[in-house]
Amino acid sequence: MMAGAAEDMRALFGAGVRAALEAWPALQIAVENGFGGVHSQKKAEWLGGAVEDYFIANADLELEEVEDFLGELMTTEFDTVVEDGSLPQVSQQLQTMYHHFQKGDGAALQEMTSEINQKKCKVTATPFKTAKETDVDEDDVDSVEEMEVTATNDEATTDGVSPQPQPTDPDSQTIKEEDIVEDGWTIVRRKK
Repeated sequence: MMAGAAEDMRALFGAGVRAALEAWPALQIAVENGFGGVHSQKKAEWLGGAVEDYFIANADLELEEVEDFLGELMTTEFDTVVEDGSLPQVSQQLQTMYHHFQKGDGAALQEMTSEINQKKCKVTATPFKTAKETDVDEDDVDSVEEMEVTATNDEATTDGVSPQPQPTDPDSQTIKEEDIVEDGWTIVRRKK
């Protein structure tokens, strides 16, 4: 009977881990937008088991270790760096669940899982709207390019930054027509 109780506790812990991860907005967005590739949903399901196994294999984890582990998984599996402040929160939830698991407190695990499931909401990412290239007037593009490549003759030092040495050849500041690439970039060549 002892083995059955341990399995039940492990199942409760696993359910709690999965609930915490499913409620994590950063992971939801990564899965919804396919940051993990075509198998993003499968990776998210796998992540629950990997986190559960990580806790079982490492009894005395510090909060920073859990954060590092989750952050590394998000980076490697979903090509996502979590910078929204949610990583410590999720790590703390998981660590609290694991402490309940270690103490054999199934009621507390069920309560935490239930609370997480009730508070869970659907998160969607809204892409930024950018100006289309067709909206840019050709005259504006030329003037911007000229401003970007015009050399200054101001020799004053600003904020401790030394001015760049001025070229000795007056023609070295001009840009040749073949140096302007089709997409608007300018090739800068070093003079010898």
